[in-house]
Amino acid sequence: MCGIVGAVAGRDVVPILIEGLKRLEYRGYDSAGIAVLNGSAEVARLRAVGKVAKLSEVLLATPTAGHLGIAHTRWATHGVPNERNAHPHISRDGIVIVHNGIIENHEELREDLTRLGYEFTSETDTEVIAHRIHHHLAGYKDLFAAVRKTVAELHGAYSLAVMWGQDPDCIVMARAGCPAVIGIGKDENFVASDVAALLPVTRRFIILEEGDVACIRRRRIQIVDSAGRAVERRAYESELSADAAEKGDYAHYMLKEIHEQPRAVAQTLAERVAGGRLLAQAFGPAAMEVFRRAASVHIVACGTSYHAGVVAGYFIEQICRMPCRVEIASEFRYREPVVPQNSLFVSISQSGETADTLAALRLARKIGFLSTLAICNVPESSLVRESELVLLTRAGPEIGVASTKAFTTQLAALGMLVIAIGKHHGIEAERERGLVQRLLELPHMIEQTLALEPVIAKLAKEIAGKHHAMFLGRGAMFPIAMEGALKLKEISYIHAEAYAAGELKHGPLALVDADMPVIAVAPNNDLLEKVKSNLQEVRARGGMLYVFADPESGIEPSDGVQVFTMPRHVSYFQAPAVYTIPMQLLAYHTALLKGTDVDQPRNLAKSVTVE
Repeated sequence: MCGIVGAVAGRDVVPILIEGLKRLEYRGYDSAGIAVLNGSAEVARLRAVGKVAKLSEVLLATPTAGHLGIAHTRWATHGVPNERNAHPHISRDGIVIVHNGIIENHEELREDLTRLGYEFTSETDTEVIAHRIHHHLAGYKDLFAAVRKTVAELHGAYSLAVMWGQDPDCIVMARAGCPAVIGIGKDENFVASDVAALLPVTRRFIILEEGDVACIRRRRIQIVDSAGRAVERRAYESELSADAAEKGDYAHYMLKEIHEQPRAVAQTLAERVAGGRLLAQAFGPAAMEVFRRAASVHIVACGTSYHAGVVAGYFIEQICRMPCRVEIASEFRYREPVVPQNSLFVSISQSGETADTLAALRLARKIGFLSTLAICNVPESSLVRESELVLLTRAGPEIGVASTKAFTTQLAALGMLVIAIGKHHGIEAERERGLVQRLLELPHMIEQTLALEPVIAKLAKEIAGKHHAMFLGRGAMFPIAMEGALKLKEISYIHAEAYAAGELKHGPLALVDADMPVIAVAPNNDLLEKVKSNLQEVRARGGMLYVFADPESGIEPSDGVQVFTMPRHVSYFQAPAVYTIPMQLLAYHTALLKGTDVDQPRNLAKSVTVE
């Protein structure tokens, strides 16, 4: 959600900080700010409510420069979005801080600091940390030591960067539950909450581990772990390029990412299948033994990733004949789960930093699962580093808040997982070859489906004026209906609900009338006839139907029924990924007509790093 950028260098760091903030805009935020030391112990701080462009305007009116600085984009948790609550926050004697996360014991610390004579100018939990660091500086006279003493008192999740006017060559960074990275330069170093922020200035990074505190200077980096021991963390070279997150010729990141899906899915499958077989080693060296021993699967995720997990749940039970439970991460954490013997825990996340999913993984490691597997798009993420088995989705950077290519690559990765497990639980070689072939056909089928964009853009004109919409699907297509409804409400702000089509007569039919568009997905599978009956129930009540159907489905257009013909010969194994494409395009073009902020919808963030 929030974004951190910092730099210590022999040059002016302000352009680096602003560019870094722009590269973190996809995370979602409501204010932005920057603080630099401009040649003295005095701190120059500028803040603005709204986009980074507003902060840039403030900088034009009040130019500043410096060799040491930190900057931030904030997504409000404690305190409303306004300039007073925007980061960076300052304490006495030039202590400056930016912070992601939530400090759960901030009220207790605030009361103690008030007794000590500190005055608060904001409603944030962050200002509490700034004053606490200043309080401990009196005893240590060293920023690194004062920050370490302070974070030991904090309860919650955080990554933070701190600088001090009296030490113009130092940024101290700490993390617990939120991502933090150090970018390594030549006689200059950087900090951020995401490597994407620093790609224009470096490709070499150190990922801070849970509980680490680091002192970053121009020519030296010092790190201690949660126990206070000096440690060395491995530096690695990022494979991402500086222009990987650019829009190119597309109007929005979301549209670019929708059209990147054939390539992203192909990249996810590449080098993981050969000769019609899945290479189970792609999941890690221990994977084959884990899959052989697995007797059940438990999938945990949030949002769009949860919908991908629900699709996989159908296929694991249908193809592998193995019990599978799929659960929202925030629910799993608090219900005291009972773990069946030899159960594989699977977590799914685009960012690998989703707070609830990470916490669920950490709980799973304690309560007796056979093994943990992460399906994720970010190789350096916490989820990947803390899981025993990993399958990376290779979607590339996804900037739009509404997930598109991350979802379809998750479906491809989960398809591989189904095959990998099934190989040890009854799938014969011929069926494996058939399923692998279906996956390899996905990029071309998605490409074909993208050709529907012009007719979907016309459909959006009918949807944009509505206040509500209903999405229907059955079986593994029900979570695709759920994903369609989520996409529409995320970026167009139209209220949308998804239902398993068989549930219509159990309540949702009461909502159906001529003003309630009903969007259905109807591939040619074993449930097609059931879906047709459900569509007749809608039409009989005067509902307007928009059906994405197989050309051999037998569903014909008529008064009140529009049919959109999907590619031929889409198998049940391919249908979720193929039929989600028109759902994405419909949401995009509807939002475009309504004039909403497609890439950064209100109140939402890309990476949800707090509960």
